[in-house]
Amino acid sequence: MKQWYMEYKIHKNRTGLLGDIASLMGMLEINILTINGVEDRTRGMLLQTNDDEKIEVMGKMLEKVDNITINALRKPKLVDILAVRHGRYPERDSDDKKTFRFTREELGLLVDFLGEIFKRDGNQVIGLRGMPRVGKTESVIAGSVCSNKRWTFVSSTLLKQTVRQQLSMDEMNPNNVFIIDGIVSSMRANDQHRLLVQEIMAMESTKVIEHPDIFIRETPYNYDLFNVIIELRHDPAEEISYDALTSGYGDFI
Repeated sequence: MKQWYMEYKIHKNRTGLLGDIASLMGMLEINILTINGVEDRTRGMLLQTNDDEKIEVMGKMLEKVDNITINALRKPKLVDILAVRHGRYPERDSDDKKTFRFTREELGLLVDFLGEIFKRDGNQVIGLRGMPRVGKTESVIAGSVCSNKRWTFVSSTLLKQTVRQQLSMDEMNPNNVFIIDGIVSSMRANDQHRLLVQEIMAMESTKVIEHPDIFIRETPYNYDLFNVIIELRHDPAEEISYDALTSGYGDFI
């Protein structure tokens, strides 16, 4: 059974509109897995069927319905799944499509976002920007729990400065989520720690790098390394600045 995402804009929300659409899907044996309003007068659905032609037929029929306009009918992307669950899409940078923005009020959405990324197989590198005490590391841990994966601190300042020089066999499991503080690992670590970071970066695994801009500046890696970059702010107007590094590294956690 394959999943599909359908989104339509409602022009006139008359009584029985959703029932008519659901009845059409029922006759075509298309299952509705999840349904939710998405950003005001738009409705999103996760659908399931074993026949792609039924989706095509349904789409053509719904194009003739005057009260709605089909915005999307496709295999679901990560942002589609989140839109149905939370009723809104994550904010995405208009120029850099792999950069997503969240505020502290949207931690639930962010945790779900991270959890879905962590479920993916293969190499995943996520950059995480944010000011002190905004919830960066806590969100990564919660996302790991949601994806049923173990997290491993390679470097961190969550409780105290952590700079690992070696990991146990269990910790080096590629199925783990590796958390790297880009400031600590690139500016405050010894050669043994840097060799460990290089080994982890070469693994087919999930890595989350906090403060990715500093990491890129101080290491041979570049922005092509990242699959996704997340910006987390206390409020939408907050500026993410690294000037605090000049006044005292201990405060930048």
